Amino acid sequence: MSKRLAILGSTGSIGVNTLDVVRAHPDRYTVVALTAGKQVDRLAEQCIEFKPAIAVLSESADAAQLESFLRARGSQTQVLYGPDALVTAVTESGCDMVMAAIVGAAGLMPALAAAKSGKRVLLANKEALVMSGALFMQAMKAGGGELLPIDSEHNAIFQCLPNQFAKSPQASLGVEELWLTASGGPFRNTPIDQLDQITPEQACAHPNWVMGRKISVDSATMMNKGLEVIEAFWLFGLPLEKIKVLIHPQSVIHSMVRYRDGSVLAQLGQPDMRTPIAYGLAWPDRIDAGVAPLNLTQLAHLSFAEPDLERFPCLSLAFAAAKAGGTAPTVLNAANEIAVAAFLDAGLPYLKIPQVVEEVLSAMAVVGADSLETTLSVDAQARKAAQEYIHSL
Repeated sequence: MSKRLAILGSTGSIGVNTLDVVRAHPDRYTVVALTAGKQVDRLAEQCIEFKPAIAVLSESADAAQLESFLRARGSQTQVLYGPDALVTAVTESGCDMVMAAIVGAAGLMPALAAAKSGKRVLLANKEALVMSGALFMQAMKAGGGELLPIDSEHNAIFQCLPNQFAKSPQASLGVEELWLTASGGPFRNTPIDQLDQITPEQACAHPNWVMGRKISVDSATMMNKGLEVIEAFWLFGLPLEKIKVLIHPQSVIHSMVRYRDGSVLAQLGQPDMRTPIAYGLAWPDRIDAGVAPLNLTQLAHLSFAEPDLERFPCLSLAFAAAKAGGTAPTVLNAANEIAVAAFLDAGLPYLKIPQVVEEVLSAMAVVGADSLETTLSVDAQARKAAQEYIHSL
């Protein structure tokens, strides 16, 4: 029987790749909800092709434009707009699975709604765990659904863990450490004294992966990997000191698990997000993802190195926020979002990104992240503080 899928963030790279996998398996999956921010034209094309019951945009004017376009073509898709409509796409579309792929804090509410709903949640939104890890995992437990990580690194770890690990991570089952791999981004070998001249175009030119602009900058600063450490902490239940980061420029090994007996299990593949997406959609089955097979004979070598924390101060900041716990990761994420947006749009120098994050982290007291209201309030305060600090520079 066909599984019904809601895709939150269908016009972004994860959403587009998800639809590519779905397109190859029309007998297995039916798309019942699609949501986007402002990309009306792309969402319109998707709605015509996949005929979802619900489509959502951020703004009312965009929704009106989409509705007019769809009605003129005989489409019955219901068009909604705004943050509450994202939750509606989860709760009222009749979906069995939710691909949570909205970048940033905007994806938090619908991801939590998906967690509470008892559905299979395919989590590609970092903020759900970075901002509100305890709340999200509690919601998953209460809802009783399945959580499958879609980030290539967490998906790789999921594939390398014993099947029963998800049910009893406290038992550890011989798991000693998790190793998250990182490409090191485009500036892995750039002399540190040249980093202050980096442009947004250079930062967005990732050597291995095709990604959106914000996540590309996070990859360059390695904040992305720091956020993934926090995610891994919540997803897999191991102490922070058992989660390590390794620079692996080839992006062939996506992550590894070290076991007590000396074994290290690694998941290898092309740097193509369709592999983890297909794994999440079909688990425990495996389906064709449209990804070219990995030819090991064509790989010259695989190399690994410890991350240079002087070159990547954002990684240090993320570890510090993870260790502090409470609302510190929320502050880290919010300040980073504002700093990256200022770098991309307003000329903030590249090296000022970690400076902004560090300033806001040190200025805001850490409190318990025990409610969504607290988390959202701290998120808003941190964004304001980041903007004020940037304006003062």
